[in-house]
Amino acid sequence: MTPLQRRALLATLAAALAGGLPAAHAQGRYPDKPITFVVPFQAGSATDQLARALAQSITEQTKQTVVVENKAGASGMPAAQQVARAAPDGYTVFITTNTTHAANEHLFKKLSYDPVKDFAPVTGLGKGGQVLVVRPDAPYKTVADLVAAAKKTPGRLSFGSGSASSRVAGEMFKQLSGTDILHVPYKSNPGAITDLLGGQIDLMITDTATGLPQVRAGKLKPLGFSTQKRSPQLPDVPTLDEAGVKGYDMSYWFAAYVPAGTPAPVVNGLQELLVAAVKSAPAKTFFDTSGAEAWTTTPAELARFQASESQKWGRVIKAAGIEPE
Repeated sequence: MTPLQRRALLATLAAALAGGLPAAHAQGRYPDKPITFVVPFQAGSATDQLARALAQSITEQTKQTVVVENKAGASGMPAAQQVARAAPDGYTVFITTNTTHAANEHLFKKLSYDPVKDFAPVTGLGKGGQVLVVRPDAPYKTVADLVAAAKKTPGRLSFGSGSASSRVAGEMFKQLSGTDILHVPYKSNPGAITDLLGGQIDLMITDTATGLPQVRAGKLKPLGFSTQKRSPQLPDVPTLDEAGVKGYDMSYWFAAYVPAGTPAPVVNGLQELLVAAVKSAPAKTFFDTSGAEAWTTTPAELARFQASESQKWGRVIKAAGIEPE
């Protein structure tokens, strides 16, 4: 092989390698140091599970460490504020949900962050439904039994929630079923699950990633699914609408954001990394076992989606009779 042929071969290999990697990484600009994923919920939550799967994939793609930092509590506001104040360089990434970026502005009179002005959208990550669960020894076998018990003793039964999705799901259930059930707030859904298992609360409507393992282990009993379509993981469980709570439809979503002012090339490079990560084996395992489904977007598509979701959650929260705190 002549020197000229050798140089041509090396150039071809370099081009092929660059073509197999996100543009920003191939050019060696981003990332060139560890990345932090900030998650607004506890370890073990659905968002945490997805963040860790994505972190594993991005570490494999880039050979850079991705640290997952859980900052739970106050409906994700401290975590959102932390990311909003971080350096806009692409190394602090908010792996979050509709709680912080569509619901909180309608649940609270004042936020410590602006869900639009303080963040640059990167990509959607996934969507999912929720499941109404009770303990196996609960005296009700169906949603109708639960509704009847709640109406017989107003205010006696309680439901837990550790996210806006779970909170609004419970409030919507009360509103559409005509029941009075006490709300008990938690920092994250796994904490509510712990108290449900221990008998401190009576029920909850939780994301499938948190609830399914307990259902499969026989520790919790599913009564209804939150969307208009049954879950493939729970084909024998009726939707809440089918079970008699007419008009019930509630889902949730995951997405990634960075601080406002992050340069567009960095946002685009991160978006490519995350889209590839959502398609990776670790993320596929999460989606296959959690009942959620993969969903990715461009930054502009996520911005438009977030705006429409904010309006939707505002309508749902108002219809559920929830007063801003």
